[in-house]
Amino acid sequence: MSVDVHTFGCRLNIAESEVIRREAAKAGLDDAVVVNTFVVNTCNVTGEAVRQARQTIRRIKRERPNARIVVTGCAAQAEPQRFAGMAEVDRVLGNEEKLDARLWIPGKRVAVGDIMRVKQMRPHAVDHIERHTRAFLQVQNGCDHRCTFCIIPFGRGNSRSLPVDEVTAQARRLVERGYREIVLTGVDITSYGADLDGAPRLGALVKRLLRETPELARLRLSSIDSVEADRDLFDALANEARLMPHLHLSLQHGDDLILKRMKRRHSRQDAIAFCDAVRRLRPDVAFGADIIAGFPTETEDMFARSLDLVDACALTQLHVFPFSPRPGTPAARMPQLDRAIVKERARRLREKGEAALTRQLDREIGARRAVLTERGGVGHTEQFMPVRLAAPVEPGAILDLTMAGHDGRQLLAA
Repeated sequence: MSVDVHTFGCRLNIAESEVIRREAAKAGLDDAVVVNTFVVNTCNVTGEAVRQARQTIRRIKRERPNARIVVTGCAAQAEPQRFAGMAEVDRVLGNEEKLDARLWIPGKRVAVGDIMRVKQMRPHAVDHIERHTRAFLQVQNGCDHRCTFCIIPFGRGNSRSLPVDEVTAQARRLVERGYREIVLTGVDITSYGADLDGAPRLGALVKRLLRETPELARLRLSSIDSVEADRDLFDALANEARLMPHLHLSLQHGDDLILKRMKRRHSRQDAIAFCDAVRRLRPDVAFGADIIAGFPTETEDMFARSLDLVDACALTQLHVFPFSPRPGTPAARMPQLDRAIVKERARRLREKGEAALTRQLDREIGARRAVLTERGGVGHTEQFMPVRLAAPVEPGAILDLTMAGHDGRQLLAA
């Protein structure tokens, strides 16, 4: 029996929700408390994410008037009093506190420490990810960069990494539990290792993990910052077939002046050159990307360069974010665009992404792909293209299938 966790946001939060379930159980809560406890693990990337979390809290209380609601995650870390002020909330825990069994014992209403004082990443082995076929392995937390639009460091603190030995040990445990695919996750995984003895880089970690877990069929990376990619990572992409040919890039924009105002560390040409270099090494690679529409001071010409970047980098899977001013960030103090313009540009960027995806789906027809099967009769190829199976298959199998067509959103297997 475990507490009910409602997870918002990234894969890192998904992984940490498993730790929450375990630590709450270790706290020795009696069954009546467990059954009645609902945890909302929040995201703070956009105002919409915070709104949805608050909406969920209110809905839980309406449906379960006697529920004990604990709020944690990035939004709770950044704005604890905002959640403590909700009548529906019983307790608020910070991002570091949520991973400590001792703090799941009922206590003071708000337990949120200074996340910037956290210097080391505590190992929290996860050997099961509820309702997921692939496992998420957290190797890094926090971020040392200060992009002008981003609130994440205020919820996650500075960058810290899990030692290589601990990463490989956790990977072995996940493989022993039957997981065929592992996703390395974190806030800024390409900064991995800077705080560790010897400063190992992400590429070295990938190579060692694959070497020491030969039974692992597939290794995947979550979102990366292309400007931080190291030589070993390029080498692994070129020579390690088990490292999946799919990279999700934190690009954010296609115009150099906006990138400077965002305080990003790459230029438009850097992004294009990275994609070209990886494609030469791994011709079957697919790229996704995060792009923000309607950043303060963005003109129509600047926005057009984001649209053009989709083609220049041959992106196939976009995560489009209409700019959302986050209190306390420099971008929130910049001249803002009208919300109607922001939404309209986000719509156009999504349409551009949908057209790019359709072209990629067209190219996949007739191809044979190794598909990791998941619940609900679906799966994903090596390039993380979604596939509808001809018939349901037990989750966790890797099948060699021919792509017979698509429905505009996913491939259809023969």
